[in-house]
Amino acid sequence: MSAVATAEYASAAAEFAATSMTSTSDGATVEVAAGSHIRVVGALAGIGSGLAKVTVGHGFDTIKTRIQTSPPGTYRGAIDCLVRTVRNESFFALWKGMTPPMFGQAAIDSALLGSLHNYRLAFMRAGFVEDSPVRARYMSDADTEYGGKRLTLIGHGLAGLCAGFTSAIVATPIETLKVKLQVQVQRDSASRQFRGPLDCAVKVLRAQGLFGGLWRGYLTSSLYRSSFFWMFLSMEGLMRASTRLDGTPYEMSKGAATFWSGGLASFSFWVFGIPIDNIKNRIFSAPLSAPRISPLDLARQVWHAERLRGFYKGFAPCVLRALPANACAFFAFDWIMTHLGAEDVRGSS
Repeated sequence: MSAVATAEYASAAAEFAATSMTSTSDGATVEVAAGSHIRVVGALAGIGSGLAKVTVGHGFDTIKTRIQTSPPGTYRGAIDCLVRTVRNESFFALWKGMTPPMFGQAAIDSALLGSLHNYRLAFMRAGFVEDSPVRARYMSDADTEYGGKRLTLIGHGLAGLCAGFTSAIVATPIETLKVKLQVQVQRDSASRQFRGPLDCAVKVLRAQGLFGGLWRGYLTSSLYRSSFFWMFLSMEGLMRASTRLDGTPYEMSKGAATFWSGGLASFSFWVFGIPIDNIKNRIFSAPLSAPRISPLDLARQVWHAERLRGFYKGFAPCVLRALPANACAFFAFDWIMTHLGAEDVRGSS
C-alpha cells in the first residue's frame, strides 16, 4: 500500500470515529473510538500472516498430522516419518493438501487476527488497561486516543481466547479438508480417495452433510483454539520483556521483538494445545463411513492405547515448525498493521 493510500486510510478512519470515555480500575478515564467499533484492518493483515505461515510451515504440519493419525508403531518418530514420506512419495509430498490451507489459512488468520484486534479494542473499552511506562517509544498518532494506556496482560489473553473461538467457525471445514488430504499415503494420485480439495469437499458433503461433515469436530476445534489465550498472553509478556534490552548492545527493533516474541510464544500454544489437536485430527481424518464418536470417547481410546504419550504425538514437528512459521506470520501481521495505521494496543512494542 502506498504512503498516500495509507494516509487516506488513516484520515478516513479518524473522521469516521467519534470519541467516548471509559473508566479504568484506578478511576482514570481513557478516550476510545466510538461510533462503529468494528475494525477490518486486522482481517486484512491476517491474510498476509496466513500466507506466510503456510509457506514456511506446511511441510512440518504434514509430518505432524501423519504421526498423529497413523496406528501406533507406524512411525518411529518425526525423522522416520519424514524419510519414509520423501522416499515413498517424493519430497513434494510434504506439501500435500497445501491448497486448502494456502487459501484457508489466509481466511483462518484473517478471522483470528481480525477478531483479535477488535477484541483487544473491546477489552480496552471495558477497562482492561494500565499505564504504559514505555509507550512513548513507538507511539503513533492513533495511540493518543488511549491516553497513554495499554491493554493488560490478562486482556491480551482473553482477547486471544475469544479470537480462538471465533476463528474455529472458519477453521473447522478448512482443516477437515486439509487433514483428509494430508493422510493419503498413496504415491499414485489415481489411487487416492480424494483427487483434491474440491473433490474432497463434494464427497464429504454427499456422505455426511454440511454440519455433520465439514463442521464435524467444531467443539473440539474450539477447545483446541482456546490455547490462543496462552499464546497471546505470553507473546505480550515477551514483548514487554524485550524492552529491558533497551540501551544495551542487544536492543531490539520493534520488528525483531515481534518476530522472536511471536515465534517463542507459539511454544506455549502447543504445550496446551497438542493433546486436543491429537483428538481433533483423529475426528477430521476418520473415514467417511465411520460412525460418529465423541471427543471424550476418543480421548479414552488414546489413553488406554498409549497413555499420556498418545496425546503428545506429533509434538516434535510442532516445535520445529512453531518458531519459524509463527515468527514470520506475526512479523508480517505487525508490519501490515503498522503500515495500515492500526491502533496500537500494546504500548511495549
